[in-house]
Amino acid sequence: MENEKKVSVLDLLLRPELPDVRKSLPEKKAEVKRLTELAGEPVVFTLRGLTYDESRKVQDKPREEQAVSAVLYGCKDPDFRDKRLLAPERGVVTPLDAIKARLTAGEIDELYIEIQKLSGYLRRTLAEVKNA
Repeated sequence: MENEKKVSVLDLLLRPELPDVRKSLPEKKAEVKRLTELAGEPVVFTLRGLTYDESRKVQDKPREEQAVSAVLYGCKDPDFRDKRLLAPERGVVTPLDAIKARLTAGEIDELYIEIQKLSGYLRRTLAEVKNA
């Protein structure tokens, strides 16, 4: 046992099977039930985790803008930056307006929670090492 060579954490981090999380973010699909009922067919959003930089941008926003900003960054499909979602004549002039115009406050908050989970928040990501 004493002659057994321990692999360093650095060596483990250098393994090719450990992806660059900036390029390989976790994703999940989430159905927005109210929109499904209204549309008569499933309305399923594709969500993804945020990069470190995106998370910081969201956290730098005023509290009342954080959830909707996270949905903007973390919603892969639909892309709320698509100009077709804008309707200046109805006061929808920015992607954030498009989100607020189509989703209820509760839906935005629930999507934000799912995006946070995909980003590594709201769950334990570290384990305590005993007798290390």
